[in-house]
Amino acid sequence: MTTTFDTLMARVMAGAVRFGHREHIHVTWLAVRQCGVSTAIDLISEGIRSTARYAGNPQKYHATVSRAWVELVGHHVAEHDDADFHAFAARNPALLDKRLLTRFYRPATLATPAARAGWVEPDLTPFPWQRPQEN
Repeated sequence: MTTTFDTLMARVMAGAVRFGHREHIHVTWLAVRQCGVSTAIDLISEGIRSTARYAGNPQKYHATVSRAWVELVGHHVAEHDDADFHAFAARNPALLDKRLLTRFYRPATLATPAARAGWVEPDLTPFPWQRPQEN
Protein backbone atom coordinates (compact mmCIF):
# COMPACT_ATOMS: atom_id res chain seq x y z
CA MET A 1 0.00 0.00 0.00
CA THR A 2 1.32 3.43 -0.94
CA THR A 3 1.45 6.07 1.76
CA THR A 4 -0.13 9.35 0.73
CA PHE A 5 -0.23 12.71 2.45
CA ASP A 6 -4.03 12.59 2.44
CA THR A 7 -4.03 9.20 4.18
CA LEU A 8 -1.64 10.42 6.87
CA MET A 9 -3.64 13.63 7.33
CA ALA A 10 -6.85 11.65 7.73
CA ARG A 11 -5.25 9.57 10.50
CA VAL A 12 -4.00 12.64 12.35
CA MET A 13 -7.14 14.70 11.92
CA ALA A 14 -9.42 11.87 13.10
CA GLY A 15 -8.47 12.84 16.66
CA ALA A 16 -7.83 16.55 16.20
CA VAL A 17 -9.92 19.69 16.22
CA ARG A 18 -7.59 21.72 13.99
CA PHE A 19 -4.33 21.33 12.10
CA GLY A 20 -1.83 23.07 14.33
CA HIS A 21 1.87 22.56 14.92
CA ARG A 22 1.41 19.39 17.00
CA GLU A 23 -0.60 17.82 14.15
CA HIS A 24 2.08 18.88 11.68
CA ILE A 25 4.68 17.04 13.79
CA HIS A 26 2.33 14.06 14.09
CA VAL A 27 1.82 13.73 10.32
CA THR A 28 5.58 14.14 9.84
CA TRP A 29 6.27 11.44 12.45
CA LEU A 30 3.90 9.07 10.63
CA ALA A 31 5.55 9.81 7.28
CA VAL A 32 9.07 9.28 8.63
CA ARG A 33 8.13 6.00 10.32
CA GLN A 34 6.34 4.66 7.25
CA CYS A 35 8.60 5.93 4.46
CA GLY A 36 11.95 7.01 5.87
CA VAL A 37 13.32 10.53 5.98
CA SER A 38 14.17 11.13 2.31
CA THR A 39 10.78 9.95 1.04
CA ALA A 40 9.02 11.76 3.90
CA ILE A 41 10.70 15.03 2.85
CA ASP A 42 9.10 14.75 -0.59
CA LEU A 43 5.76 13.47 0.74
CA ILE A 44 5.36 16.15 3.41
CA SER A 45 6.72 18.97 1.24
CA GLU A 46 4.43 18.19 -1.68
CA GLY A 47 1.45 17.66 0.65
CA ILE A 48 1.93 21.01 2.34
CA ARG A 49 2.58 22.75 -0.98
CA SER A 50 -0.62 21.28 -2.45
CA THR A 51 -2.63 22.13 0.65
CA ALA A 52 -1.41 25.74 0.60
CA ARG A 53 -2.19 26.01 -3.12
CA TYR A 54 -5.65 24.50 -2.61
CA ALA A 55 -6.33 26.95 0.23
CA GLY A 56 -5.40 29.85 -2.07
CA ASN A 57 -2.20 30.60 -0.11
CA PRO A 58 0.64 29.11 -2.17
CA GLN A 59 3.04 31.65 -0.61
CA LYS A 60 2.68 29.87 2.75
CA TYR A 61 4.73 26.92 1.52
CA HIS A 62 8.35 27.13 2.68
CA ALA A 63 10.77 24.51 1.34
CA THR A 64 13.50 24.90 3.98
CA VAL A 65 11.08 24.91 6.91
CA SER A 66 9.25 21.84 5.61
CA ARG A 67 12.44 19.84 5.07
CA ALA A 68 14.03 20.98 8.34
CA TRP A 69 11.05 19.71 10.36
CA VAL A 70 11.10 16.34 8.59
CA GLU A 71 14.82 16.00 9.25
CA LEU A 72 14.45 16.98 12.92
CA VAL A 73 11.61 14.52 13.44
CA GLY A 74 13.58 11.85 11.56
CA HIS A 75 16.61 12.41 13.79
CA HIS A 76 14.51 11.87 16.92
CA VAL A 77 12.72 8.85 15.45
CA ALA A 78 16.13 7.30 14.73
CA GLU A 79 17.18 7.86 18.36
CA HIS A 80 14.02 6.38 19.89
CA ASP A 81 11.44 4.80 17.64
CA ASP A 82 8.40 5.15 19.90
CA ALA A 83 5.43 3.16 18.58
CA ASP A 84 3.03 5.80 19.88
CA PHE A 85 3.04 9.45 18.86
CA HIS A 86 2.09 10.65 22.36
CA ALA A 87 5.12 8.84 23.81
CA PHE A 88 7.31 10.30 21.05
CA ALA A 89 6.01 13.82 21.75
CA ALA A 90 6.52 13.40 25.49
CA ARG A 91 10.11 12.23 24.90
CA ASN A 92 10.84 15.12 22.49
CA PRO A 93 8.97 18.19 23.78
CA ALA A 94 11.26 20.60 21.91
CA LEU A 95 9.68 19.41 18.65
CA LEU A 96 6.34 20.78 19.85
CA ASP A 97 7.80 24.29 20.04
CA LYS A 98 7.17 25.84 16.63
CA ARG A 99 10.04 28.28 17.30
CA LEU A 100 12.59 25.42 17.43
CA LEU A 101 14.05 26.31 14.03
CA THR A 102 15.25 29.64 15.46
CA ARG A 103 17.94 27.65 17.29
CA PHE A 104 19.38 26.75 13.89
CA TYR A 105 18.39 29.60 11.56
CA ARG A 106 18.39 33.37 11.69
CA PRO A 107 14.91 34.74 10.89
CA ALA A 108 16.43 36.78 8.05
CA THR A 109 17.80 33.60 6.48
CA LEU A 110 14.42 31.88 6.55
CA ALA A 111 12.82 34.99 5.06
CA THR A 112 14.92 34.81 1.89
CA PRO A 113 13.42 33.73 -1.43
CA ALA A 114 16.13 31.04 -1.66
CA ALA A 115 15.00 29.45 1.64
CA ARG A 116 11.35 29.62 0.64
CA ALA A 117 12.00 27.96 -2.73
CA GLY A 118 14.68 25.40 -1.84
CA TRP A 119 16.93 23.96 0.84
CA VAL A 120 19.19 26.27 2.85
CA GLU A 121 21.55 24.88 5.49
CA PRO A 122 21.27 26.15 9.09
CA ASP A 123 23.29 29.32 9.64
CA LEU A 124 23.33 29.62 13.46
CA THR A 125 24.28 26.11 14.50
CA PRO A 126 24.27 22.78 12.68
CA PHE A 127 21.57 20.23 13.31
CA PRO A 128 22.52 17.67 16.01
CA TRP A 129 23.47 14.98 13.47
CA GLN A 130 25.74 17.44 11.63
CA ARG A 131 27.90 18.28 14.65
CA PRO A 132 31.27 16.58 15.08
CA GLN A 133 31.23 13.86 17.71
CA GLU A 134 33.18 14.58 20.89
CA ASN A 135 35.62 11.92 22.03
